[in-house]
Amino acid sequence: MIGNVRILGTMKKFPAGAMVIPLLLGCTVNTFFPEALKIGGFTTGLFKNGIPTLIGLYLFCSGATIDVKAAGETVYKGVLLTALKFFGGFGIGLLLNAIFGEAGFLGLLPLAVIGAVTNSNGVIYATLAGEYGEESDVGATAILTLNDGPFFTMIALGTAGIGKFPITAIMASIIPLIIGFIIGNLDHEWRETLSTAMALLPPFNGFCLGAGMSFFTIAGAGFSGILLGLLTVMVTGILTFIIYSLIRRKADPMGAAIGTVAGVAATTPAAIADADPSFAPQVETASAQIAAATIVTAIVTPLLVAFLARYSRKFNEKHGLGNAKQQNTGVKAMMAETE
Repeated sequence: MIGNVRILGTMKKFPAGAMVIPLLLGCTVNTFFPEALKIGGFTTGLFKNGIPTLIGLYLFCSGATIDVKAAGETVYKGVLLTALKFFGGFGIGLLLNAIFGEAGFLGLLPLAVIGAVTNSNGVIYATLAGEYGEESDVGATAILTLNDGPFFTMIALGTAGIGKFPITAIMASIIPLIIGFIIGNLDHEWRETLSTAMALLPPFNGFCLGAGMSFFTIAGAGFSGILLGLLTVMVTGILTFIIYSLIRRKADPMGAAIGTVAGVAATTPAAIADADPSFAPQVETASAQIAAATIVTAIVTPLLVAFLARYSRKFNEKHGLGNAKQQNTGVKAMMAETE
């Protein structure tokens, strides 16, 4: 009789392990045995080419978890984190473009910077929120999943006058979430079912995302790809943690949980070039840089959030943030410690 091998239990011992470990496994298989994932049929459909379906399903399920009657705190957190992520990535991208132009900073292309930093990995955020956050933090994933594709990258590049994109490409990334939201609010039984289904998606999402990457391609991106990952963690991880905590009036590790790059962001340059051919020459380099940043942030961000969760718990207990007066005292103390 085969014993009970605690595979899932072991994976959960690592920050966001249910998603990150399958991602690394998928990347390993695609790097050394790429043909194994191209045999066709259901195998290729699920483990290699399933990204659009899995992301669409994730958006659909996420939308269903938003309760229109109790969405205040959830929407507030989701919108706030999404705004911090977007403006952080947009701002650093525009700054580097203004100073260094298309040549980029240390080889980092503006397309890669904006495409990576404005795209957070909703699956990793949801996993971290379930482990270190509150119920409303998990619900905020539905808003943050808008960052999982080229949606905000197109808006950023279009607003800056760097590119032009059709409205249909933008709408396509929102429709599954809207449909899920409608169904979840019409039928609470569906909401419960779809909410439960979200726990099943991270391992498959992770493997499929990894199956589109190669360690050789990531290595080819070299220092610039690693730099992009660290830049993302610093700008939309550490900095966002400080800003989000000040706004929330308590140390909140969820501010750092958006310091990731979505795995599908590696396909963003190609999507951007498809809508605006002027970006075509940048696609290969930008894609490699984003792929490298995806791996870097998938490893570093969960470790950062785990550390900040411990710090936040001790900080909040030390300063006491139960009421408004205590919150103001705690915020002043946190500001003093960050100076």
